[in-house]
Amino acid sequence: MDAGTKRNESDVVVVGAGHNGLVAAAYLARAGLRVTVLEARGVVGGAAVTEERWPGFKVSTLSYVNSLFRPEIVRDLELAKYGYEMLPREPSSFTPFPDGRFLMLGPDKEMVRREIAKFSAKDAEAYPRYEAALEEIAALIEPLMKMTPPNPGTLGLWGMMKYGWSAFKERARLRANWSELMRLMTGSGRDLLEAWFESEALKVTLATDAIIGANASPSTPGTAYVLFHHVMGECNGVRGVWGYMRGGMGGLTQALARACEVLGVRIVTNAPVAQILVESGAAVGVATTSGDEYRARIVASNADPSITFLKLVGESQLPSDFARNVRRISYDSASVKVNLALSELPDFTACPGTMPGPQHRGTIHIGPTLQYVEEAYADSVAGRPSARPILECTIPSVVDSTVAPPGKHLMNIFVQYGPYKLVNGKTWDELREPFGDTVIDTLEEYAPNIKRAIIHRQVVTPLDMEREYHLTGGNIFHGRMSLDQLFFMRPVPGFADHRTPIRGLYLCGSGAHPGGGVMGTPGLNASREILRDL
Repeated sequence: MDAGTKRNESDVVVVGAGHNGLVAAAYLARAGLRVTVLEARGVVGGAAVTEERWPGFKVSTLSYVNSLFRPEIVRDLELAKYGYEMLPREPSSFTPFPDGRFLMLGPDKEMVRREIAKFSAKDAEAYPRYEAALEEIAALIEPLMKMTPPNPGTLGLWGMMKYGWSAFKERARLRANWSELMRLMTGSGRDLLEAWFESEALKVTLATDAIIGANASPSTPGTAYVLFHHVMGECNGVRGVWGYMRGGMGGLTQALARACEVLGVRIVTNAPVAQILVESGAAVGVATTSGDEYRARIVASNADPSITFLKLVGESQLPSDFARNVRRISYDSASVKVNLALSELPDFTACPGTMPGPQHRGTIHIGPTLQYVEEAYADSVAGRPSARPILECTIPSVVDSTVAPPGKHLMNIFVQYGPYKLVNGKTWDELREPFGDTVIDTLEEYAPNIKRAIIHRQVVTPLDMEREYHLTGGNIFHGRMSLDQLFFMRPVPGFADHRTPIRGLYLCGSGAHPGGGVMGTPGLNASREILRDL
């Protein structure tokens, strides 16, 4: 050991203080283990973080709304004691159209019926059945999220019994919903929506859930599951509703961090991990870029599989077939985030007014038709940012006054499509601000006052997500959310149980089952498997 190197002993070292890493750390500490969490950045939270980018503006830099985070984690860790508070949105969404019409959706079922009926009476009748069908399938899928998927190649008695019993208990639902379940798992979001609805306005509003975070169009096979993945959550017990976290998304991870500290977890920031230490085929700790060593009998990595295995472990320590499968994981992405500080609220032509109104509370969808979405995606396929992008905007300051100074507002814009891989020798460092201009020009077509309202602007490209937030390829899910990379295939075949070929090394982040989104389930599941092995 070099002079000056520290040897810090723990039972467990967690690499990365994102929400899943903190969940894993908390459950392990609750079981009596000594846990150290190492975070590369100066703030905990990973992609679910609040940062004061401009004085008085508390920006949810990447993740911006919450629904998927598991309520049992909130209860188990008593997160409400530490500031965890979800703020529901009513209505949930607002979609303005170029012809001056608009569509609002939300938990108020009568309001939703009236709104959809403006475009199609048939769809207004079909929508409650659509929601009920998705809830039926959610009842089948959600229990699997918390179960360790079996390895089909070596399916043992325990795996057969566990999954067999789960299927037996739900046999009536399975029989009734089998065909719809298969379409959700393998089909496209567009096919799913067109089977239910005729109104373009309703279909395009719902279709954005099928493409968020993916370099795919609604017509791409597998996007039906991405859509479904986004409707499985809840806000304060109301299914399918998304809410803001008070204080921004950092409210969630700061509550987790405080729960961890109460449980005795040591959290070290500004401590980038350079290497996972492996001796005789077993993880024995990590070394940071500063040369400090943190020894432990268990290492849990919240980093994505590419970073964990190819950078921190190294291929020389891995079986060749495992390394090959890790290299095959797709991190294809096309998401850009634009954050705005505003002097006034956007004044939408379709629903005028700069005083807070229903059009400002939920998600604002900018993308008038499915064909518009397909054309935006075609630009991404060609390796260039969309000339007319898809925007999903939120204004949390209308619901949460703590995130902006009095009289000012904060706007988050999640943008599709800005591909990670560009052509013609262009780089995102060159295109960051020009594409930011394109985003604002697009929004201005619907809210003509937006340019004069902007006080500050931040454009976060896929390259920024990779460099600053350690998301390979800028992929917010730690890997594509398609059937070939889900359930027993996540992260790679044979290793969906959070274990790895390195003894004592576990994967606890979104690259593990059940995947991306601010769920906390990968961290919860990983902690259970770690405790089972001790």
